[in-house]
Amino acid sequence: MTRKKVFISFDGDNDLHYKDLLVAWDQNAEFNFYVYNGPPMEAIDSIQAAEIKALIRPKIAAVTHFLCIVGKESSRNPWTEWEINRASAQKKKLIAVKIEKDYETPPALNQDVVWAASFDFNAIKAALEAA
Repeated sequence: MTRKKVFISFDGDNDLHYKDLLVAWDQNAEFNFYVYNGPPMEAIDSIQAAEIKALIRPKIAAVTHFLCIVGKESSRNPWTEWEINRASAQKKKLIAVKIEKDYETPPALNQDVVWAASFDFNAIKAALEAA
């Protein structure tokens, strides 16, 4: 499998542990994960949001795949929606994984998305291979 460049979208207030787990998998030669690790997210319509978007855009542009970690609050997170829409507009391969199967899907993921069956290495790897 060719090494995939993957941007990880996650709710920084609630799902940091799951992002950290994926980053730990970055030691695997098959993945190269990218994340936004800048300052805390401002309101999406704030003046500072433009600066944050300017930092995130090139990270999404540099990847082949976009992986959204869907947590309990993801469907209500405007940053998650913005990142998904940005990746979709840039024709990135979209992959998503729910932490819990009953978590609500963010509306922006109601399109051509490959879903990982569960939040574990093999399921996410299989979804990345299928995308």
